[in-house]
Order: sequence, then structure tokens, then C-alpha cells
Amino acid sequence: MAVRVRARIPLLVLLVAVASWAEQRHSPQPPLDTPSLTVAGIATGQPLKIVAYGDSRFTDPENDRDTSPKVRRYLVKQIAKEKPDALLMTGDLPFHGAEVADWQIYRDETAAWTDEHLRVYAALGNHDVLGGWEAGVANFGATFPELKGYLYYSVEIGNVYVITLDCTESYADGSPQRNWLAAQLDHLPASVDFVFFVSHMPLYADMQSQLVASIPNPAELSLRQFLLSKAPGIHARLIVINGHLHNYERFESKGISYIVSGGGGAIPYRILVRGAEDLYKGETFPNYHYLVFMIRGKTAEATMYRVTNPARPSKLGLEVKDKFTLTAPGSPGSGNRAQ
Repeated sequence: MAVRVRARIPLLVLLVAVASWAEQRHSPQPPLDTPSLTVAGIATGQPLKIVAYGDSRFTDPENDRDTSPKVRRYLVKQIAKEKPDALLMTGDLPFHGAEVADWQIYRDETAAWTDEHLRVYAALGNHDVLGGWEAGVANFGATFPELKGYLYYSVEIGNVYVITLDCTESYADGSPQRNWLAAQLDHLPASVDFVFFVSHMPLYADMQSQLVASIPNPAELSLRQFLLSKAPGIHARLIVINGHLHNYERFESKGISYIVSGGGGAIPYRILVRGAEDLYKGETFPNYHYLVFMIRGKTAEATMYRVTNPARPSKLGLEVKDKFTLTAPGSPGSGNRAQ
């Protein structure tokens, strides 16, 4: 399988499309000051395993130009073996979100997740509505009926709180989504130690994406500034996980962790220049991968598992390429440690 690097012109076109959708679309608003969903049967402080990744582009298995079907299926199989308490997906599940067939490929290829009764919490990405917002949203809702039609929502699971945002709708200051987010952060349960923000478009990115594609764009920069303004009043550790860039990046700024996890199978992006702020220094390419967070009390131990031999599907394997530990406020040595 040849590794291809996607051209940047289509990326810029998609950014314009996303901005247009954000101006025009509105979805049902979840409750303001309570979690949209609460996972029963998990005690506060119980150890948790959280898996995160994104940008899989489930589509016709014969299409190996825009995605790697064999890597995509391999990652699904490995994640099923992890048996996580929650699976967070950063968006772009199908290749063409308006096409029912691509969502059916998602359901078919993730049957192992259904067999393991995995809780999947996905964010909408630009490809999830590619071909038509209304059709894409309808397909998303049909695939995840437990989300009750919400395109942005929150989940309380033990001492973890997941906030999933919708990049296809506005989250500018004064928007319904921003107002909802503010209310969620103002009413976090006292038992929460970690807040995971899951959304598609990166709030932080390497200098290459900043220069070539203007990522983060103004909407995400505004959201990043908002989170920074709220952080001092929040008693939990904040972790932002985004996709869209088909690689792996990791940043730390003013006590907030920012991770780009877009290695789910979509055609990879090569990062030629990793800035000093990027805490991941690996030079491997491509970086198909997923992340595992082991939550034990106020400590989160994170591991990035990278797919080896992606050009030789019969030899696919996993290797650990990044490890770091995050601690919640109030624990000894609060902060983060890379290993």
C-alpha cells in the first residue's frame, strides 16, 4: 500500500464549507447545567480506560486512495480488544457522511465494538456531513440513537466528564453551543477529576498547519481562549482531543493538554516541521494510531499506540510511541510528565 500525502487545496475548501455550515445550522440543545448522558454502574473513583482516536473515513473497502481499509479495520480490532469503558472519536467516521452506504460500512466494520458493548461517543467532523448537512446529521443520528439527536453533548462516567462539541455549528461567543458549554463548565460535578473535550477541528496545531492551512482557524482560536478564561475556576484537569490533521501531535499550554489524534486510517498528512511546542518528537510516518488513557483517581496515564508496517498489511502490528502522565488538581505533583 502506497502512502500518499493529501493536497492542501481541498482542505482549505472544506474549511470554508465548515464555516458556512456553522453559520446556518442549528441542532437540538441538550440540558444546560446537567450531563446529557450519565453512565450508570460506574462508581466515582473506579479505574477507567478511555480510548480516543479519529479520522477513519469508513467507506467502500475498495477505496484505498482516501483511506487505508486494512489499517482502518486493524485499528477497530485492536480497540475492541482494549475493552475500554468509553471510546471517544474525533470525527470523520465515514468518508461521505451524506451517503447511507458509508455509515453502513462503519456499522459493518465496527461489529466487534457492538459485540463488546462499547460506549462510543463521537464528534461530528466535516466528512460526517460531506455531501449534505441534513443527510449527514440524519445518518449520524440513526447510527447513534442514544445521543437523542444532540450534536454536542456531555457524558458523566465516574470521575471523568466528556464534552463533545460540534464544529459544523457555531461555537462563537453568544452562540447556543458556547452558552451551553459555559453552563456545563459552571456546573461540573464536584466528583469530576478529568474533563475531556472532544471536537474535530484542532485548537492547537504545529506551525506547519498554522502556515499552510491557517489551522487553528479563528473559530477554534476563540474557543481555545474561552477555555483558558474558564480554566482557573475549574477544579478538574482539562484535556482537549481533536482530529482533522491525519497525524499525531501533543501540546501543553497553561495547564491544558491539547492532543491531535487523526490517525484512524484516513490518508496521512506528513508533518515536515514540528515546532518546539509539540511535545511529540517522533519522526515516524505515517502515524496511524489510537490513544489509551488509564484513569486511576487523580492520575491519567496515557499511551499512544502506533501501527507498524502500514505498507505491509499482512505484517501490521503496534508499538508504543508516546507515553505521558497527567494529574488532576489537588494531587501530589499536579501537572504532566512525558516518558
